[in-house]
Amino acid sequence: MEKKKFYMTTAIAYTSGKPHIGNTYEIVLADAVARYKRSQGYDVFFQTGTDEHGQKIELKAQEAGITPKEYVDHVAGQVKDIWDMMNSSYDKFIRTTDKDHERQVQKIFKKLYEQGDIYKGSYEGLYCTPCESFWTESQLVDGKCPDCGREVKPAKEEAYFFKMSKYADRLIEHINTHPEFIQPVSRKNEMMNNFLLPGLQDLCVSRTSFKWGIPVDFDDRHVVYVWLDALTNYITGIGYDAEGEGTEQFKKDWPADLHLIGKDIIRFHTIYWPIFLMALGLPLPKQIFGHPWLLQGDGKMSKSRGNVLYADELVDFFGVDAVRFFVLHEMPFDNDGVISWELLVERINSELANTLGNLVNRTISMTNKYFGGSVTDKGVALNEEDQTVDADLKAVTEKTPQIVEKKMDDLRVADAITEIFNLFKRCNKYIDETMPWALAKDEEKKDRLETVLYNLLESIKSGARQLAPFMPDTSEKILVQLGDGKVVEKPEILFARLDMEEVLKKVEELHPPVEEEAAGNEGASDKAGSDGDSAKDKNAVIDIEAKPEITFEEFGKMQFQVGEIIACEEVKKSRKLLCSQVKIGSQVKQIVSGIKAHYTPEEMVGKKVMVLVNLKPAKLAGVLSEGMLLCAEDAQGNLALMTPEKDMPAGAEVC
Repeated sequence: MEKKKFYMTTAIAYTSGKPHIGNTYEIVLADAVARYKRSQGYDVFFQTGTDEHGQKIELKAQEAGITPKEYVDHVAGQVKDIWDMMNSSYDKFIRTTDKDHERQVQKIFKKLYEQGDIYKGSYEGLYCTPCESFWTESQLVDGKCPDCGREVKPAKEEAYFFKMSKYADRLIEHINTHPEFIQPVSRKNEMMNNFLLPGLQDLCVSRTSFKWGIPVDFDDRHVVYVWLDALTNYITGIGYDAEGEGTEQFKKDWPADLHLIGKDIIRFHTIYWPIFLMALGLPLPKQIFGHPWLLQGDGKMSKSRGNVLYADELVDFFGVDAVRFFVLHEMPFDNDGVISWELLVERINSELANTLGNLVNRTISMTNKYFGGSVTDKGVALNEEDQTVDADLKAVTEKTPQIVEKKMDDLRVADAITEIFNLFKRCNKYIDETMPWALAKDEEKKDRLETVLYNLLESIKSGARQLAPFMPDTSEKILVQLGDGKVVEKPEILFARLDMEEVLKKVEELHPPVEEEAAGNEGASDKAGSDGDSAKDKNAVIDIEAKPEITFEEFGKMQFQVGEIIACEEVKKSRKLLCSQVKIGSQVKQIVSGIKAHYTPEEMVGKKVMVLVNLKPAKLAGVLSEGMLLCAEDAQGNLALMTPEKDMPAGAEVC
């Protein structure tokens, strides 16, 4: 019987720099799904790779004094090394600089142009020269650039555009008739309400302002813009040919069964990509899952301090499977997860060392001690209570695979792992209920003891087999130790308990904290004040121009509260702006701030900040901002976020 195919992909990693643990989470998640599908008998093809073109890479290569190709070769190598280190079982690693991909992108662009879906036009709008950005009238702030506040002038840039609106109604109908197409449902609602239903604008698909891209072969002043280049990897990687000569693999594997991507690029995959496919006359992927983000702890980690979490460093501390377990188990289905050194140590000790490792170790030890390493099913229960606990353990063991299958079908990977560990916890409880050490004291209860250990070994084996997609090495180690008829003589410690203080001490040695120069300013970036004498001189003062006096009643209209930044990202096409999700009491506000030069998004997450809450919402660079973060500024223009001196709850009033 021919296996049923399952073609799945991750987003391709952008090669602007080494991927951190949040980026790495996606490949581990995808690998778990791929391994699970293989265990069910599917013919899986699992593709991942790197996205290697664009202006950002061109600029980074210039800064490094090397060619863009040399730059992306290095970073793509880093990405592949990390993916391999995490034991990901991908079948193809595609690079958008692969010659066959580049040639197909040119063919696709030409095909879409010749059939009238792509046309030549121009960006036309108000241009800010320092920011190299076009703006519409509605995006301006007081008639000036929303990024830098400078004057803007009317300007044009020649470009090719894709007619998105031509296919919008067809896509809306597809989404409405295929409820499984976009998951989770919250992502579908966001795409429909915020983008599709209000109406789509035509999409720019070429640029002339930089050269590092795939040339438009019939108009070499232009390069293909990133999304048409990057998204098409999902078909070029399996042999699509725009001239109709696709490979047998393409005919077998397309459409994709699953695109697994981060929620930040859901729009490109659920709107642009399906429309491109419609224009090419191809079926749409069966499902696009926008997973949440893995956020970094309490905000104490930052690139500028040199202690962002990277997978290779975490693996050096904890091992591959421990890191795989954490990122898969700690990520909710529809909400962001949190990772920190402290949480890792806590989960490894409680779940891996105690629940799992100790269970395997003592079961093997008792089997060796009492029966020389080999037991059979005697089927002995001394009383009704024995029958009850045996039946309950067997019931949990038998139903767990069915529950895990349902969870995995719904892509609730964290829940699937929880169910497996519930089985291991039930095994531990079974030991407490049956007390093998007490049974061993009575020779007449030897058959009961053997029954207990047999039941334990069978349940642990079942759990270990189910653990294989998530922790493949650990699963294999357990099954090898439990053996086929005889356990090993000396059990291997799967996960040793960790001392929190020792781990954190080693972390501090690797990443010594930067000495803060400004007293009482723990939350400030180490960039702020790095060049200015005023930040170094504690006695320095600044005089600023006085503003008109206000009354107490006027001041009373302003509402200041403590907010906690729970997520932050750069505003695309902006050199100045960061977009933060700020928790204030029970609500979350989106606030855009011009502080990108002073803080990285990673630094922002977890900070407690002071917020002007009731500022009238406004759009900055096209992004809605619902408040203002308060900062201090020195004479050199260095900024520092205003943070409470003591830890205060999100929502506390600043008065």
